[in-house]
Amino acid sequence: MAEKSRLHKLSELGQSVWIDYLSRDLLHTGELERMMREDAVVGVTSNPTIFQKAISSGDAYDDQFREVLTEERDPKEVFLRLAVQDVREALDLLRPVWDEGSGKDGYVSLEVDPNLAYDTEGTVAEAVRLHALVDKPNLFVKIPATKPGLPAIEDMIAKGKSINVTLIFSLRRYEEVARAYIRGLERLVAGGGDPSTVASVASFFVSRVDTETDKRLDEIGGHDELKGKLAIANAKLAYQRYEELFSGETWEFLASKGATPQRPLWASTSTKNPEYRDVMYVEELIGPMTVNTMPEETIRAFQDHGKVALTLEQGIDEAKQLFADLASAGVDYDDVTETLEREGVEKFADSFAELLEGIRAKSGELVAA
Repeated sequence: MAEKSRLHKLSELGQSVWIDYLSRDLLHTGELERMMREDAVVGVTSNPTIFQKAISSGDAYDDQFREVLTEERDPKEVFLRLAVQDVREALDLLRPVWDEGSGKDGYVSLEVDPNLAYDTEGTVAEAVRLHALVDKPNLFVKIPATKPGLPAIEDMIAKGKSINVTLIFSLRRYEEVARAYIRGLERLVAGGGDPSTVASVASFFVSRVDTETDKRLDEIGGHDELKGKLAIANAKLAYQRYEELFSGETWEFLASKGATPQRPLWASTSTKNPEYRDVMYVEELIGPMTVNTMPEETIRAFQDHGKVALTLEQGIDEAKQLFADLASAGVDYDDVTETLEREGVEKFADSFAELLEGIRAKSGELVAA
């Protein structure tokens, strides 16, 4: 029997491998099926930037595009028609994973319009609409972890709809997200709903934390020994909070009704600084009941030379010390994470605007052809 791949060994330690991209080519060439077999992939997330690349390169979408344009010209609605088809196909492919694991994995994520990031009611309405459009039990709708996003997350969980909470940077916000999930479950149970049918992940963006912190350390000067460390320390301390939040009487009551914990998900795990090990955001964050969403190059790199070991609960004292050392050096953690959240929403909105512009351009070409 062939030796297990590194990613299969990683998944045996309780961490699920997801990929952070989706396209029609990935589905129709059998590449996603291959990755499920050979790379232990059990979930998919998508975003406007990835989709924009997919529709602008090649002609995989042209036939459906022309068909949609006979009925719809609003670029956002055109995008949703195209994206929903991909998402539904991927969900069907992953459905056996979802069934076999009783809803643990087998999810595909579709993002709420990022222009609604500070609009609670608009986010809820859009999330409800996306769940209805796709109409599959293994769909995650992505809602950003902004302040106005928190009540939207709670409301969707209370409605029994699964949510991927995205753009989490700070420990405080992570705790607020987890509590919103728990309150949503309490409301669902109180209303007679079945919490075993709803799931959630809390997506911590990892590499961007180091990018921003390292930039500030460069501006201060010196302190090179503190660079490239906060992202991993931040995630490790978040996992400590996860273990505290999903234990105790309140949680045990919900678990007795069939509720499952909101798993931490490590996103943005490609290494942005070429001086850092290219798989550090995978190797240093391996632990049970977690997800790592990887881009293609990180999957290839880890399969080639990643080290598999339970690392997520190692070095906790050092992680706490790092926070103190960074504060002493003049790095304001709260300002770093607030900046990253604000810029993250802006980047998502810019990507979405670019996607819609691409849809407009492609619509013009196809109509003129």
